[in-house]
Amino acid sequence: MKYAIIEASGKQIWIKAGRFYDFNYIPGEPGDLIKLKRVLIFNEEGNVKIGHPCLNDITVKARILRHIKGKKITILKAKPKKNNKSKRGHRQKLTRLLIEEITTASIV
Repeated sequence: MKYAIIEASGKQIWIKAGRFYDFNYIPGEPGDLIKLKRVLIFNEEGNVKIGHPCLNDITVKARILRHIKGKKITILKAKPKKNNKSKRGHRQKLTRLLIEEITTASIV
């Protein structure tokens, strides 16, 4: 089983090739190919490579599927005995990426 743990959008995400994941908004058009280079851990058939802090010879190729909005978050604030209440909402912009492959650069 081949997988990697990458750092993207301020988060660390466990990824596998052939699956899609939601990241914070990444500028680009649907169908664009992007490369994620901050790979922290890489595992291929039990051979684990750990970066300090990143592995420079491994890249992840991903394709932008679409831009979506996350779940609505409602923020309620109230101060007791002051009749002061406020309600706000927020929806995070997300980008859905399809992980096409995790490649290692062979040095010749």
